[in-house]
Formats: sequence, C-alpha cells, structure tokens
Amino acid sequence: MSQVAEPGTTRQSQGQSEVHGEHHSHGAQGTFRSYMTGFILSLILTAIPFWLVMGDVLGDTRTTSIIIIVLAAAQIVVHMIYFLHMNTKSEGGWTFLALLFTLILVVITLVGSIWVMYHMDQNMMPMSPHEALQRP
Repeated sequence: MSQVAEPGTTRQSQGQSEVHGEHHSHGAQGTFRSYMTGFILSLILTAIPFWLVMGDVLGDTRTTSIIIIVLAAAQIVVHMIYFLHMNTKSEGGWTFLALLFTLILVVITLVGSIWVMYHMDQNMMPMSPHEALQRP
C-alpha cells in the first residue's frame, strides 16, 4: 500500500527523520569549564618547553629534546580530548578507530622511510680514498 503525501508536505521514509531532519546533542559539545581546562593545560604544556629551551635549564640537548617530545604528545592528547571531543564513545567509537588506523599508517610510513634511508646510507656511501686503494 503506497502512502500519498498531501500537497505542501513531504513524505519521509521511516528512519530518515532521525538521520537528516533532527539534530541531537550526544554530549559532543564541551562546557565552558572543559574548554578552560583544555586551554590552561595547553598553556602549561606550551610554557614548559619554552622555559626549558630559553632558560637552558637542563643543559643537555638530548634530554631537553626528549622532554619536549613527550610534552608535545601530551598536548596532542589534550587537544583531542578537550577541543576535538574524541573518545571511545563518540560516534560509536568510529572516530577513535579512525585515529588509531591513521596513527598506525603514519608510524609504518615513518619507520619504513627511516629504515630505507639508513640502509641506503650504509650501502651506498662513497668510499674514502684509502678504501678505494685497498679494493682490487
């Protein structure tokens, strides 16, 4: 049995109004307090590396670099949680799964590139003049 829409009205299939017509908030919007918490954490996570570099607090470049990388990773997490509202519950976990997939691809690409460049450097570097004289 077909349904006929009256003039001036639109007929929607069952379930379509839930997808397109209505917008429900599923807790994705943050509160003022959560935004301020994220902002303050971002300021702290930016100020600490700035202080470490400008004040030459540690004196060791390698240790300073490692601390800056760790704080940068922490700041990425703060931005994803407080500003992008990413968690395992949002959109049925699909955003988190997409993030994991992206991170895996980035890690594979970076590690593979570094591995290839290292082996190219080891296997294709020109010989020193002393090594060239020693070859038959």
